[in-house]
Amino acid sequence: MSKMRPISMIATAAAFLAAPDMAGAGSAPASEDKAVAPIVRKGSVPVNGIDYYYEIRGEGEPLLLLHGGLGQIEMFAPVMPVFADHRQVIAVDLQGHGRTPLGKRPIDLAAIGADLAILVKQLGYDKLDVFGYSFGGGVALNMAANAPDQVRRLVILSAPYAQNGFFPEMLPQQAAVGAGMAEMMKDTPMFLSYKAVAPDVSESPKLLDAMGALMREPKDYSDAVARLTMPVMLIYGDADMIRPEHMIDFYHKLGGGLRDAGWMRENMSKNRLAILPDLTHYETFASPLMANVAMTFLDGGGKAPNWAEQVGK
Repeated sequence: MSKMRPISMIATAAAFLAAPDMAGAGSAPASEDKAVAPIVRKGSVPVNGIDYYYEIRGEGEPLLLLHGGLGQIEMFAPVMPVFADHRQVIAVDLQGHGRTPLGKRPIDLAAIGADLAILVKQLGYDKLDVFGYSFGGGVALNMAANAPDQVRRLVILSAPYAQNGFFPEMLPQQAAVGAGMAEMMKDTPMFLSYKAVAPDVSESPKLLDAMGALMREPKDYSDAVARLTMPVMLIYGDADMIRPEHMIDFYHKLGGGLRDAGWMRENMSKNRLAILPDLTHYETFASPLMANVAMTFLDGGGKAPNWAEQVGK
């Protein structure tokens, strides 16, 4: 087995995990630094035993941005200009990731979601939009379900609502994720980006154990989906690690895709589904197309003129 074979298995197997592109590892290149709105505030907020690191950029309506597993805020470097162009972006390193220490408790999506509802309150935000990718999408789902009054609009990118949303051949590989893989990962973007910012790099094996334990649990957040009251957009790549059938099922659970919308959109769901072409799970988070689709929804736009409007009727 080649050196990269187990690394590839880790990257493609991990539920809610994604390998960040090295353009976002540690810090963005100088050319991207000029394009991204500067950090206006940063620091750490202790919530339930976890010291969450955050950065705030830009001005405008607030948007909470949540990265994927084994990543950190810098994963979004390629698309941060789109988000921060006319939004105040609150980006957080999730439990055990980036600059946020692992702490002593297990990694649990519902618990982290509850933490973030407290965190944004402590930062002074009563209501905001939430965007979560992969692992961060599961956190965003749970946050919005448990604190719906705090979330105006929600975007879930490349995340299922249940473990069975992943292709079945991935499940045994997900179950293998743990500290034993730490040495093999030393040259991967996942570890190098973590090493660049983590307060204690020796926690890396513990983080793998904690994420592996999370992925081995056959979680199903259908109850959380049922509690979402705000407009929701689901975004996936057409070559994502999520089964297409699960994407549609998720959308159905939100009340979308159940009937024709009607000539005047009278049966139109408030929720949206986008499956973007030529994108894998490891690319969706860095796609300008994805970022523009997400921002159009978050800004409440996207409706094209219908036939009657085109002819002035």
